[in-house]
Amino acid sequence: MKTLRIAVIGAGPRAQAYMTAITKLTDFYTFCAICDLDSQRRQSAAAKYGVKSLYTNVEEMLTAERPDVLFCLAPTDSLNVMALTAASHKTNVITEIPIAIALPIADAIIQRCRENGVKYEIAENVWRWPQEQLKKKIVEAGLLGEITHARLCYTSGGYHGFNAIRMLLGSEPKRVLGYAGEVPALPYISYGGKPETTSKWESGIIEFQNGVICLYEMPPRGGPRASNWDIEGTHGYLSGNELVLYRNGERLRYPIQFINTEIDGEQVLDCVRVNTEPPIVWDNQFKKYKVSETDEIAKASILCSMYRAITEDIEPEYGAANARADLELWIALRESARLGNVWVDLPIQKLTELESRIMTEYKRRYGHDPIEGASALLNANFDRLSVIWTVAGWL
Repeated sequence: MKTLRIAVIGAGPRAQAYMTAITKLTDFYTFCAICDLDSQRRQSAAAKYGVKSLYTNVEEMLTAERPDVLFCLAPTDSLNVMALTAASHKTNVITEIPIAIALPIADAIIQRCRENGVKYEIAENVWRWPQEQLKKKIVEAGLLGEITHARLCYTSGGYHGFNAIRMLLGSEPKRVLGYAGEVPALPYISYGGKPETTSKWESGIIEFQNGVICLYEMPPRGGPRASNWDIEGTHGYLSGNELVLYRNGERLRYPIQFINTEIDGEQVLDCVRVNTEPPIVWDNQFKKYKVSETDEIAKASILCSMYRAITEDIEPEYGAANARADLELWIALRESARLGNVWVDLPIQKLTELESRIMTEYKRRYGHDPIEGASALLNANFDRLSVIWTVAGWL
């Protein structure tokens, strides 16, 4: 079995979580290099994961190492720069989410990858969680009957949640009606370490091509609800990690069960299942690598998606088209809110006001255009908190 050489940009906590997955997938990858501007982070990660080739310059790493895959795990505002650079070097690339901070930037990356014949995957994790894969099997098996309705609450913005709903419904959004605002909040420190005294919120109605309506909310900070989504059908519903079926006037409840097995003395996830008749089961294909935790399984799935894309010359499982669709839905909701809460049809036909503000803020903050200025931005110090937080309140 051929192994691919993979290099990673970034050595922070999120990057190291992926590094752990990479070093477990020994049949698929050889971890060849790390690039990070922070010497302490770079050296610490290298020692932990046994990586000998260290860099501070991305182009130098790409030229010297010639990796099969570049995984960009640096701050959000850097992803466009790294993806465009990788594509120019004809290196297959995975980036963290979102695909870009605006659709024109996403399109520029997609085009650059297409021109240079490289595979492009985006590290969206939610739909790859074991329980979400099981839910998809439940829906496809017809246990819910005809799907009629969906609800989504996501506390840090809709991107992950939109992805989960789209994948479960198996349908594309047709139009969206959005609301958005900003309210006072008790002082808090943001993800980027800065003090904040307000909290942005958004909500909306999404109509899908198959006729299903989804009610969506990103509540203000500190509200009573955690992230959750429901899929309702004529025969039952999925809510959180529970399947409920309607039978003879009763509601039969089937909790999603996580079943472990022992491998070399360790407890490892074997499968997730619901004990319907017959049972619906999702098996953990990574258990022999001792990949077990929910998000680590998602990470392994992302890495193996790119592996198959390269070795079998197929498209990645999620890929740029899905990543762009999730971002577009988010932007359309905010455009609806700006226009006075009117229905906005998808796909979006022109640059929205929100995207324009995001790109303007990017150029103000970093001094260069996010597309044309990519080369000049290669060694920039990117903020941990993206311009999309500043403008839209999105992480």
